[in-house]
Amino acid sequence: MAEKCLLDQWRDMAYSKEMDNAALQQFWGTYFNIEKEIYEQLLNEPDTEVKGTVKELAEKYGQELLTMVGFLDGINDSLKAENPIETMTEDTAVSLAFDKEKLYKNMVDAKADWLYELPQWDNIFDEATKKALYLEQKKSGTVVKEKKIGRNDPCPCGSGKKYKKCCGRNL
Repeated sequence: MAEKCLLDQWRDMAYSKEMDNAALQQFWGTYFNIEKEIYEQLLNEPDTEVKGTVKELAEKYGQELLTMVGFLDGINDSLKAENPIETMTEDTAVSLAFDKEKLYKNMVDAKADWLYELPQWDNIFDEATKKALYLEQKKSGTVVKEKKIGRNDPCPCGSGKKYKKCCGRNL
């Protein structure tokens, strides 16, 4: 049997069924701190494209290989060009060139306040822009139902007839 890809190995570790809740909480708490440190470095120079192999980036940020894979999985939707995370090996060349607005919105969507409240964002967006991006992302998940047409209401087609005698007749 072929060895599991790095992403599957990361997911097996991160979502392990063998770990109890306390161990999982500790694992994720540690990971979120690592993630925060990497984002702080990336956001200090947001226009600099960080490139290298998965192994080189893990060494650059002082992380284990699978932790770096987890980071790459998390940031992938925010990149200008997504990395091949499903098939990557430690020698796969990857890029961390991210879309700033997309990254901010994805952090809001993930409810990762420890990330979208990083002080480095203040050098990228002003308060009004951050607030607008935050609200835009929050509203994107809101479903607005249209007012239901009653059978005795005027038909929305503008005929002047009741809905039940007009467009509602065929239902």
